[in-house]
Amino acid sequence: MAFPETPHALDFGPPPSVGLDWYLAHGLGNDYLVTRGDAAWGPYDDVSRWIASPEAIRRVCHRTSGVGADGLIVVTTRDEPFELRGFNPDGSGFERSGNGLRIVASFLHRIGWIEHDPFRVEIGGDPITLQVHAIDADAGHFDVSVEMGRATLAVGEWGRGLRDLPEDLVALEAVPVTVGNPHLVVWAADAQIDEVGPVLSGSALFPDGVNLQVVRDLDDHGMAIEIWERGVGRTSASGTSACAVAVSAVATERLAPGPIEVRMPGGTLHVTVGPDLDVTLRGPVQAVAEGRLDPGFARSLAGSGAGG
Repeated sequence: MAFPETPHALDFGPPPSVGLDWYLAHGLGNDYLVTRGDAAWGPYDDVSRWIASPEAIRRVCHRTSGVGADGLIVVTTRDEPFELRGFNPDGSGFERSGNGLRIVASFLHRIGWIEHDPFRVEIGGDPITLQVHAIDADAGHFDVSVEMGRATLAVGEWGRGLRDLPEDLVALEAVPVTVGNPHLVVWAADAQIDEVGPVLSGSALFPDGVNLQVVRDLDDHGMAIEIWERGVGRTSASGTSACAVAVSAVATERLAPGPIEVRMPGGTLHVTVGPDLDVTLRGPVQAVAEGRLDPGFARSLAGSGAGG
């Protein structure tokens, strides 16, 4: 397999100005930092803010020289629908993250901006409804669902469907799925995630990159998968990946519409796929920590290229 590779770079506008305070949580080992922008907190002085440029995000998300996370989400407004900006740890933007969105819901509940009723956010130009169903405050656990909308059997502007795939992808029994962001579900049991993941994730076939899943096992209740996430690499869990493989299973009549368990290295998420490929994702969020960037570290980020 020798697909040409190209970096992806989604452009959602200038990098936001954000505060020093952050919140960290994970969904089955897939962790995100959440912070607030100027409009969601108030104007910052130069000592208490940083510009979320790609290089600055790479430094903040770094596991040993920053806070460390699989990505960062900025809440840019304080009124519903809450507007969000999402970033991978390599600094690139993303349109959707099932785990990241559920982590944002836990954050908004912690700061008192939402309660248990459904509420709306907007990310990548798309409105999304979430709900915090239950909380174990002593353990820092949240049970959160997100209505992911209607999936399609194509990958963004790439637009290829089941009948228009390159020969190498046909051999992999690859199914392209869009769940607000692009995915490629591989049903070839002998495919190696560490081989096909990096090649396909940055392939020129996918101008915005693609998230890749290899299905390892299928039964009447669901499936086990491995995940290669664009801008991240191999990851223990992914909410949109869970949605994509469930949609792929229904669309190819491997499973009937309804509730589906998706088992990942980090644990299980529950996906409900309707007959029209409407998707709801539900699962746990674990709060980990909250803190504040050192002002000196924040000042050093100013030299990381505010314009990207």
